[in-house]
Amino acid sequence: MRARARAGRSSLGCLFTLLILAAICYFGVNVGEVYLRYYRFHDSMEQNANFAAHFDDDAIRKNLKLAADTLNLPVGAQSIQIRRLDHQITISADYYERVELPLYVREIHFQPHVERSF
Repeated sequence: MRARARAGRSSLGCLFTLLILAAICYFGVNVGEVYLRYYRFHDSMEQNANFAAHFDDDAIRKNLKLAADTLNLPVGAQSIQIRRLDHQITISADYYERVELPLYVREIHFQPHVERSF
C-alpha cells in the first residue's frame, strides 16, 4: 500500500477559521461590554423609578450618578433628567460610548429612558 501525501489544506482551513472566530470574539467583547453597561444602567433607572414614591429627585439623581460612576460610563451619563407629574415619574439620560475596533472607531448613542406610575 502506498501512503497518500497530505496537502495540509484541512489543517490550515481549520486554523484560519479558528483565527477568524477568535478575532470576532475578542472584538465582540468590546461591543458587548458597552451594551452590558447600558442595560445595567437602565436597570438601575428602573429600580429607582420603582421606588420613586419613597425618594425625592435629588436622592434618585445621586443614586444614578453613583451607578454611572460604578459602571465607568462617560460623563454625559451623569446628566440625568427627572420629571414628575402627579403620580408618574420619567427618568432619562443621553450619552455616547466610544468603541474602538481595528481600523474603525464608532460612537454609539444611548438614551436610557424609564417611565413609571406610583
